[in-house]
Amino acid sequence: MRIPFLSGITAGAVLVGSTAAWAEETITAVHAFPETLIYTQSFLSFVEKVNEAGEGVIQIDVRGGPEAIGMFQQPDAVRDGIVDMVYTPGSFYGGTVPEKDAMVASNLTAVETRENGGTELIDQIHQEKMGVKYLGWFDSGVSYNLWTRNEPEFDDEGNLEVEGLKLRGNAVYNAFFTNYLGAQVIDLPTGEVYAALQRGVVDATGWTQIGLIDLKWNEFLNYRIEPNFFSTDLGVIINLDRWNALSPEAQQVLQDVAIQHEKDSVEALTAKKDADFAALAEGGMQVVELQGEARANYLAAAREKTWERMKGLMAEHPSGDGNYDTLISLFYDTAAD
Repeated sequence: MRIPFLSGITAGAVLVGSTAAWAEETITAVHAFPETLIYTQSFLSFVEKVNEAGEGVIQIDVRGGPEAIGMFQQPDAVRDGIVDMVYTPGSFYGGTVPEKDAMVASNLTAVETRENGGTELIDQIHQEKMGVKYLGWFDSGVSYNLWTRNEPEFDDEGNLEVEGLKLRGNAVYNAFFTNYLGAQVIDLPTGEVYAALQRGVVDATGWTQIGLIDLKWNEFLNYRIEPNFFSTDLGVIINLDRWNALSPEAQQVLQDVAIQHEKDSVEALTAKKDADFAALAEGGMQVVELQGEARANYLAAAREKTWERMKGLMAEHPSGDGNYDTLISLFYDTAAD
């Protein structure tokens, strides 16, 4: 039987389809935290959105979390091109880009800093200092609390007593815990905290308003100290050479989905925080509030000690601390105090 030639239209469609399939680009990614944590789930949701919107153009291949590359090694792995993308706290590479502290001490969300130019400036700084593209600040608008096993104690002026407290610290809040509270912190990665609480190595930790239940730390922690402070500084960075090598269409898909996810994640995690707080209260979590001047000083110290750290580290870099005032103005709304 004679096989007819494809019509011009059909042949053209096949050619276009083949070209699109050939042109589809793939970037590899890792995430800092275990897959079960709410923040990782947020990132994986972003990946799904990219892979759906970018079909035929760009796909993200997730290689895993800290089991694939250690969480503190991941930023360098992206910079060095070992993996293309990572979702991680900026604090994990704060020695290279101390400007991330503007996000840590922020009282704004990524939606607002995207609009006012703050995110664009952070992106420029990442490109210049680290050789990575800062794609987006995800899961913003979530603050931190101090969580303790035992009922907190206060001095005569209402300030938190930390003497004798075995406080787990990390790079996010050590400037506050050490320089203001005067605590002797025990640095531990997230994955080791459950066992440390179980064994009594630590009996208090800073952590975000959500995720305590996911990590099962609420099995040991019974008190939440208010007020909350700081903001999460979770974001996605991409190796700059890999970013520049992507087609304009692929870059557009990644950037558009990232901007939308900045908005979506604020809404989703606000709802999650409310649900977590309700579940923790039902499980017996008690809330202890600092009052008056002690409360005001606590909040001011969290902010100012972090800014102080940022300014000092910026000044050590050849580019100096010239962006310091601009960063504060773009990431902190003084009218909200």
